[in-house]
Amino acid sequence: MTPTASKSRRSLRPLGHLLPYLLRYRGRVALAVVALVVAAMATLAMPVAVRRMIDFGFAADHAGLIDRYFAVLVAVVAVLAAASAARYYLVTTLGERVVADLRNAVFAHLTTLDGAFYDTARSGELTSRLAADTTQIKAAVGASASVALRNLVMCIGAVVMMVITSPRLSGLVLIAIPIIVLPLVASGRQVRKRSRAAQDALADASAYASEAIGAMRALQSASAEPAAKRRFDGAVELAFAAARDATRARAALTGVAIFLVFASVVAILWTGAQSVMAGTMSSGQLGQFVLYAVLAASGLGELSQVWGEVSAAAGAAERIGELLQIEPAVRAPAHPAPLPARVSGAIRFENVHFSYPSRPDVVALHGVSFTVRPGERVALVGPSGAGKSTVFQLLERFYDPQGGQVTLDGIDIAACDPVAVRRQIAFVPQEVAIFGDTVRENIRLAQPDASDAEVEAAGREAVVDEFVARLPEGWDTAVGERGVTLSGGQRQRIVIARAILRAAPILLLDEATSALDAESETLVQTALDRSMEGRTTVVIAHRLATVLSADRILVMEGGRIVDEGTHNELVAKGGLYARLAALQFAAVA
Repeated sequence: MTPTASKSRRSLRPLGHLLPYLLRYRGRVALAVVALVVAAMATLAMPVAVRRMIDFGFAADHAGLIDRYFAVLVAVVAVLAAASAARYYLVTTLGERVVADLRNAVFAHLTTLDGAFYDTARSGELTSRLAADTTQIKAAVGASASVALRNLVMCIGAVVMMVITSPRLSGLVLIAIPIIVLPLVASGRQVRKRSRAAQDALADASAYASEAIGAMRALQSASAEPAAKRRFDGAVELAFAAARDATRARAALTGVAIFLVFASVVAILWTGAQSVMAGTMSSGQLGQFVLYAVLAASGLGELSQVWGEVSAAAGAAERIGELLQIEPAVRAPAHPAPLPARVSGAIRFENVHFSYPSRPDVVALHGVSFTVRPGERVALVGPSGAGKSTVFQLLERFYDPQGGQVTLDGIDIAACDPVAVRRQIAFVPQEVAIFGDTVRENIRLAQPDASDAEVEAAGREAVVDEFVARLPEGWDTAVGERGVTLSGGQRQRIVIARAILRAAPILLLDEATSALDAESETLVQTALDRSMEGRTTVVIAHRLATVLSADRILVMEGGRIVDEGTHNELVAKGGLYARLAALQFAAVA
């Protein structure tokens, strides 16, 4: 589904995808940096006060200074507390804001991707990227970034002050730094690699869970719960194993870093104690140097832990970056051809050849040509797999044909903005899509700016009001995820109401009344007949009784149009349509 990540990339470069989102809030970033610097300066000032207190404050002739030094320490602590609180607030809220923007960007990008992407994509994995991956990034951009910046500045400042305090001891520290840092960098690469694997495994488990929950009634009906549980348990165990490997790498990184850091501090402290005993350094100087060494060491120790978290976030950012870099094959040209202000609904397929991108070796349409005049009612009839639904997919420009062209009012729709093309079409699918919202909002989906009165009028035309009257909150009753509280016929009537509300010049019906009982079908068919007036209508039908009133019937087989005419003409010809009609009408008789 997505490009495979290069195995050679083991850096934090994927976090660069976040830079444009950070730059939107330059003012907040600047304030956070100021608070960070102030907090670091306040912290670095404390060892100086401690040194002077040790060297002068405890002497009898400087007894008055000790109160002054402690007062200064209290003031420094107050500045440190205020700056730290400001830094934490600014950086954490910045992380929340950036991740919110990132989630919006990912979802918006998903809405632009074409049918070829969704032919192979798994909704659960995409949901995992929207939720789990962005949460991982939030932890890095928020809390981890705050800790990392604080400790980085503290470490650098402490090293500078160590050099000022004792160049000799600082030289020993500078020798130790590469010994500490190099293992951190090397271990961080492994952490990032294993964190990426853990995120991938979690996404796989989430994808299967999403599919299973969405089809839970089918699972229960087939008594397949144990098999589903075993499969999900396996996916979860794989995710746990990947997370355990990532945690093991981070634990090893933390342990090595802490040992190297504090072993270096002990060695330097021993060297400093020898200097004090030799009289080449005062006790206050050694205390000051040790405090700065501890600050530097603790900063490096914290950085080792944060480095693991940031490396894990880099893996999540890489997955999201891959998703954002996918370009849809079907998109608006740089200069899209405009459609007429009032589209008449003339449709033409000219020698169209098409294979689905996920099945390039299987021809779905082979040289299909036909014309639908404005206001004409045309039915597509044929066995399953004949290419009927593919005609609808191309007409709505979910895909572009590999050969030939599809035109709307004489304009090649491949030269148009797909959104503009779809605005001219109302589609009633056989497999309806109902959202976990109210009846009213599910109908309003077709025309978001429609008034309540317009929504209810469309609902009445589709006979939705018949069952809405029995719902506890009427039009404002929530219908559950995928409309689980409604019957199949009720769900289909809601979708028909959408098509009526949309009032587009072209109406596409894919077995629009297949889930209705006989009484509702008669009522809805009457409403559909009214809505078809003055609109170009193309109907897919497996039940031939629903297309008897069509102006023309196109018979499809094997991706080709093999015949066309009215019902009576096609029956008289004795071809495929006549055989289908004989089978169905004989069964009804």
